[in-house]
Amino acid sequence: MTDTAASPARTVIRNGTVLDTTTMTYTDAQTVVIENGEIVDLADGSVNVADVDIDIDARGRYVVPGLIDAHVHFRLCTLNFHRLAQLTEVEFGIEMARLARATVERGFTTVRDLGGDVNGLVRAIASGSATGPRIVRAGLMLTQTGGHGDVRSGDIEVASCGCVLDSNVMSIVADGVDAVRKATRHLLRDGSDFIKIHVSGGVASPADPLESVQYTAEEIRAVVTEAEHRATYVAAHAYSPEAIAMAVNAGVRSIEHGNLMDEPTAKLLADTATVMVPTLSTYRAMHDVGRQFGLPAANLEKNSVVYESGLASLELAHRAGVTMGLGTDLIGESQLRQNEELAIRAGVQPAADVLRSMWVVNSQLCHLEGRIGVVAPGAFGDVVISDVDPLADLAAFAQHQTALTHVVQAGRVVVDRSVS
Repeated sequence: MTDTAASPARTVIRNGTVLDTTTMTYTDAQTVVIENGEIVDLADGSVNVADVDIDIDARGRYVVPGLIDAHVHFRLCTLNFHRLAQLTEVEFGIEMARLARATVERGFTTVRDLGGDVNGLVRAIASGSATGPRIVRAGLMLTQTGGHGDVRSGDIEVASCGCVLDSNVMSIVADGVDAVRKATRHLLRDGSDFIKIHVSGGVASPADPLESVQYTAEEIRAVVTEAEHRATYVAAHAYSPEAIAMAVNAGVRSIEHGNLMDEPTAKLLADTATVMVPTLSTYRAMHDVGRQFGLPAANLEKNSVVYESGLASLELAHRAGVTMGLGTDLIGESQLRQNEELAIRAGVQPAADVLRSMWVVNSQLCHLEGRIGVVAPGAFGDVVISDVDPLADLAAFAQHQTALTHVVQAGRVVVDRSVS
């Protein structure tokens, strides 16, 4: 995971109404002091501002932690999959850097990247040569031959043995217990913070049915064991009840999407404390603009199925008491809709529950509890200042260009809209 580039020595945010995300309550007239990229003090009233590099008066505004997106893909930098397959590494770098900057400007200071080679982007952000969020990354996705993450086109040569691994900038194709174990060990050696596997079909892959079950329980358990040996976990792309249940029973910690699940599956998630990360904004975006930006017809047809079932699955999970994170899974041109996920979720859940998903559950998925998702001493100096109370009107808060006056990352002001 990344550290941000050099930060101002001392940033002070005065007079704000600060949200405590552990209780979802506010305290008025608070002063947040950030030194060398970390919050060092949260005080009532004024503090000595003699030696301040950046001084922000947040009077009358709400001060909340930087936003967290638990499901992004910087490598999926366009909805035009034909163009995506033709991009050079230089083009990928330019596109991903552009998306990363826009992500922070929308208030998202930490993200969990669910698949694709982003190592170069991580290093560029850490060094300061690019502006972007803190990235907690899965690295390359694990998929079976013909699975959701198998992005190879055309005919492929039959492997000479089951141990053969085939990789690209998005995924590793691995079949069998020994192969997935080897692939997992490679990813953990390469710096992956957790592991991402595919256990069902998906929208972005035209050949595999949405309802298909991918991998076996034995293969999944091998990946889970290797992840646990490195004190981390496995996240699984899954839609159907059968695929979700297989993954959960094999030890997977987070289920991504879950759009086709039923009531027994929701109960299983709740009973096992497995986290579900809905990503509803991406299906709405692909429905609205996918054709315009070149998303193939086969993908659009599959998207219509999960788009229509998305809110129903969210309602099921909410009623069952499933622990939920907050993610978007938006692709390329549609990533500008990132904040809309908050408004969509607010149509089903109380605002406090949605915000708890983003700041509390997501910080746990990122292994950064106490460092992100809170405005408190010891946390990174990632702060968003808003004219809108997110607890009172989450839909308005999601209109980031009008609601968010400042985005502060590690004490640095990335966005200042307070002066027209």
